[in-house]
Amino acid sequence: MTQVAAAPEDKLDFKRILPIFIIVLVDLLGLTIIIPLLPYYAVEFGANPFLIGVLAAAYPVMQFIGGPLLGGLSDRFGRKPILLISQVGTFVGFILLGVSNTLLLVFLARIIDGISGANFVAAQAAITDSTTERTRTQGLGLIGAAFGIGFTLGPVIAFIALGLSGNDYRAPAFVAAAFSLLSILLTAFWFQETLPPEKRGQKRGRSGGLVAQIIRGVRTPRVGVLLVLMFLQQLVFGGLESLLALFNLSRLGMDGMGNTVVFVFVGVLIVLVQGKFIGPWSRKYGERRLIYAGLGLLSIGLILTSITPEVAVPWYSRAAIVAEAAGESGREIAVPLPSEANKGWVGLAWLFVAIVPATIGGGILSPSINSLITKRVSSTEVGGILGVSASLVSAANAITPITGGALFQFFGTTAPFLVGGIAMAVLLVAALRHVSPGPEESPQPAG
Repeated sequence: MTQVAAAPEDKLDFKRILPIFIIVLVDLLGLTIIIPLLPYYAVEFGANPFLIGVLAAAYPVMQFIGGPLLGGLSDRFGRKPILLISQVGTFVGFILLGVSNTLLLVFLARIIDGISGANFVAAQAAITDSTTERTRTQGLGLIGAAFGIGFTLGPVIAFIALGLSGNDYRAPAFVAAAFSLLSILLTAFWFQETLPPEKRGQKRGRSGGLVAQIIRGVRTPRVGVLLVLMFLQQLVFGGLESLLALFNLSRLGMDGMGNTVVFVFVGVLIVLVQGKFIGPWSRKYGERRLIYAGLGLLSIGLILTSITPEVAVPWYSRAAIVAEAAGESGREIAVPLPSEANKGWVGLAWLFVAIVPATIGGGILSPSINSLITKRVSSTEVGGILGVSASLVSAANAITPITGGALFQFFGTTAPFLVGGIAMAVLLVAALRHVSPGPEESPQPAG
């Protein structure tokens, strides 16, 4: 009876996964150095919350276009060349961001980075190539863990770069470019192709355009509902990712350096969830139940975040933030700031508590949905279907900063997170009805 010792197919082959994990991690360090600071770049050029939302949307809009195309190309030509092409685009985008002296150039930098942003699609496909059905959620979770480590180290690196440069927001962009260059070298000289030539190009002649691929994916039995769910949950979770820094500035008076602490905390949680716990959880409960849990936790976390008390952090100085945003141009800050009359630890403490269920929920959802998707399609379709999934995530990420920024500007700081939390609760009810068990939940034959 105690013979339930791990079968070989239950164990993740870390030797095969390690190069992919390290490359994604290094790549993500560049991205996570920039994410917490992007609103501050825009604020320096006089952008209001809505325009900051449009800037945040530029990257995912381009990713939406490039994701399925490059994912399909990785099925046809292999993972390695597509990884390299996308990484070069990321490198160019960071360099341009570092030399930007107008908001237009900042937009252009994010567009270039976004259009080549198939890094994660190709990496997900490479992990799918290198895992079994039993280890896939854990393997895909490692990409999320890499994101978590990136969120832990990236803001620290940004903090150091800002400190050494006298709060010059261009410095972190050049540091991010250095990490991007390192990821190119690692891919070129260490990464081994995971899709052999004989398995490439087996889906030719059916690709069609981006919209056709998405429609085909959404119409696929048992997969379509998961793709729709991926889009809708990211539509909400993306608001937390893109507006949290702005929320912290406006609600708690936290500048770029202070905000890195929150992102480090988020990163540690993601590492724990996606690096340590999601593998055992997925084997014990299955991806479908993890999806339900993720939706519920994210709903609770977003609602708690929305009611964070408006108590500025003890070190808050309105004059210092206004002066920092004005810089040499003397522009007025277009974002509401808290009063100096009410300072303390209550707001920050509440935020840290609220972030826990939100981060755990968000950390569970994406790898669980993607893993379930890959188990419900043939191996020759994995790259393409993950490209469609990534495109839908990008589309959601493009919509949510604009709608969230508009809610933020016209209805106040609470609105985006409260609306998102209620939407996730509704989505949980829908998922309980429409995400049904599939053949992957059939009992595995013993031995």
